[in-house]
Amino acid sequence: MRKEFVTFFTLPVYLIIGMRSKWGTLDEVDLKILEILKKDGRKPFVEIGKALGLSEGAVRRRVKLMQEEGIIKKFTVELSKDFVVNAVSFIYFEKGERSKDTLQKIAEMENVETVYELTGRIDSIALISARSISELNKCIDEIRRLEGVRATETAVILRVIR
Repeated sequence: MRKEFVTFFTLPVYLIIGMRSKWGTLDEVDLKILEILKKDGRKPFVEIGKALGLSEGAVRRRVKLMQEEGIIKKFTVELSKDFVVNAVSFIYFEKGERSKDTLQKIAEMENVETVYELTGRIDSIALISARSISELNKCIDEIRRLEGVRATETAVILRVIR
């Protein structure tokens, strides 16, 4: 049984642990729906239903409930890596200056995809997508001007392996 558990759960752990729906804990069908939508967020509910032996309406209800519960936050488009410049910016704050307000400001910037608050010597990481190096530089400069930010170190992502 343990081996089946390990091979089935390919979704990131944060999507599964502690997530509850109005029916209780997410069941195997919910997790399979999430896995399908993770690979193709535009896959029609009819096709998902056929793959799982459910009606289109049953899939629609489950997806709607997972949206209402905040399990599914959004459906998104992933652009070709050749079309955008992706980068990781390591953000260092002045001692004692890291604030949720500053991290929220970074998260709300147009080119910032995700912000992570970390433990260790790096205070925070921002994942940034821009249409050009110039646009990336503008975003980094905007981050550097925020109160409490001591320094940034940015690495452009050359290739995504997985």
